[in-house]
Amino acid sequence: MSEIRLDISKYFREDGYVNYDELSKVKDSMIFALVGQKVVEETMPKEGVDFQFKIRAKVPLREGEKRVKSTLSICPECRSLIRAVVFERDGAIYIRKVCPDHGEVEEVYWSDAEFFYKKSKESYDGHGVSNPFVDLVNPCPYNCGLCARHKSHTALLNLVITNRCHLSCWYCFFYAEAAGYIYEPTLDHIRFMMESARSMEPVPAMALQITGGEPTLREDLVDIVKMAKELGFIHVQLNTTGINFVGRPEYLRELREAGVNTLYMSFDGVTPYTNPKNHWEVPFIFDAARKAGMGIVLVPTVIRTVNDHEVAQMLYFALKHNDVVRGLNYQPVSLVGRMPKHERQRLRITIPDVVKLVEEGTNGEVLMDHWFSVPFTAPISEFVELVTGEHQFKMTNHFACGVATYIFQDQKTGKITPLPKFMDVESFAEYIKELNEYMRKGGSRKMALMKLLSKIPSFIDRKYVPEQLRKRGRIYKMFFDIFVRHDYSSLGKFHLNTLYVGMMHFQDEYNYDVARIQRCDIHYVGPDGRIMPFCTYNVMPEMYRDRLIKRYSMSLKEYLRRTGLKSLSQERYKRNIKKLESDPLYRQTYEGFWDPDSISYEEKKRISIKFGIPVVE
Repeated sequence: MSEIRLDISKYFREDGYVNYDELSKVKDSMIFALVGQKVVEETMPKEGVDFQFKIRAKVPLREGEKRVKSTLSICPECRSLIRAVVFERDGAIYIRKVCPDHGEVEEVYWSDAEFFYKKSKESYDGHGVSNPFVDLVNPCPYNCGLCARHKSHTALLNLVITNRCHLSCWYCFFYAEAAGYIYEPTLDHIRFMMESARSMEPVPAMALQITGGEPTLREDLVDIVKMAKELGFIHVQLNTTGINFVGRPEYLRELREAGVNTLYMSFDGVTPYTNPKNHWEVPFIFDAARKAGMGIVLVPTVIRTVNDHEVAQMLYFALKHNDVVRGLNYQPVSLVGRMPKHERQRLRITIPDVVKLVEEGTNGEVLMDHWFSVPFTAPISEFVELVTGEHQFKMTNHFACGVATYIFQDQKTGKITPLPKFMDVESFAEYIKELNEYMRKGGSRKMALMKLLSKIPSFIDRKYVPEQLRKRGRIYKMFFDIFVRHDYSSLGKFHLNTLYVGMMHFQDEYNYDVARIQRCDIHYVGPDGRIMPFCTYNVMPEMYRDRLIKRYSMSLKEYLRRTGLKSLSQERYKRNIKKLESDPLYRQTYEGFWDPDSISYEEKKRISIKFGIPVVE
């Protein structure tokens, strides 16, 4: 082992950081693995340096409060492990925690207690990984990962391929110019990271999200996508603003042909006030995606007092463009970073709040009862697992992390119908659980499948079935394909006939619950090969994200020298509002949602520049 360490010494600088000039020449995954092992040893959070145990302080309950559970959390100030209690008060769920040095912190957890209790019944713990990446040396969340304590395998793997971006959004500290360094792993390094995620057992990572920075800035992105498909990822999505496709629509076609299934695209509202990031570009991104045969998932970050008034409009906008928009995934804001309580109260919004806004904005067409937590689907995966005898992909994150539903729109009348309105989803799930128990006790797998297929019609109320699903028994064929063929193409056809609407509320220092971390199934793969939960990677960047990425980076000065650029501002996007608005496609896309003539050109310029995007003519 000492000889191997001598062999890899040239890949480290005197300050302990990776010598990426040398590592960038490496082709052998074994070298990346050995370098990664040393980085893990040196960067794993350390007690007394990065965190402390401060769990002696008791967390009080006060009059009118009902304990839901005790848990562990982190102090927003010192990041130490502290006790917390989740409790009900005045019809809402809160989390309270006490640090002996920094005092008490209280935060809303879910704003509707009844909805919380109902969704908690849908909990389902997974089995994690049988080949953990790290030894148990620290308590959760200072031991990522994944470790033997983790209860979920990877549902979606995030792979950061650059921290460069052509925007300089005022709230972002991750992009290269603010960070002061460039992180951009080589193709061989990326292959090592992908292989690490694909090596997980018993279920390897199957779905990949390529992210950044802005990943479309990499000219070898097509090669990265091809590599992902070659290594066995069945779903590849690209996390992007989409702006680069406005001037280069052929780039999107190349990515689709290479294997990208979905654009996971930032979209914070239907007006320039709520979505200054890419409001003017959205119509042209949609057009390029249509021509390329690419589906889009719109991803609004929902912030109280900022864009929550447009929650329902975003849904109708997605439905209007359902030929290209496959999903809408609301993300209630994660208030990462130190923030006073009054400011958190002004901005904080939770999953039940957004669900209620959808219900109000659709005049009750989409009700609270139409939403189900993510682990609700796990028994269905277990059914397929028991029938086939093979380990299956399961989504087993904490029930409080997210909810979702499916919405169908009548192609003639425009009327929307959520899936639970014409299908008794709860009874269907309970029957699935009965069949799972039957098979676990030795019952015939073939008989269980036959029972399910014969029972499915009893869960469907035909008078509410959308018109497009009535023809030729299409709805029954759809379920037959899913449960008999249980393949990716069957699920893909299902998504083509509906709009997926989801919500995922990532944690921050204030509402942090270690129980949620242990069940997280949205992960990052680090440059050292580790797999880390989203809410440790991003909520504690000084221990995970920034610490790792900086260690594998090159200086900004070195990057500029290599590229011949004088400044990263030369890569920055500049917006031509007049040119974009002059195309009829712009007005057609926003018709019924936004009137471009309602504000002056000067006001539009002000909106764009204030956000951080310069305007040219």
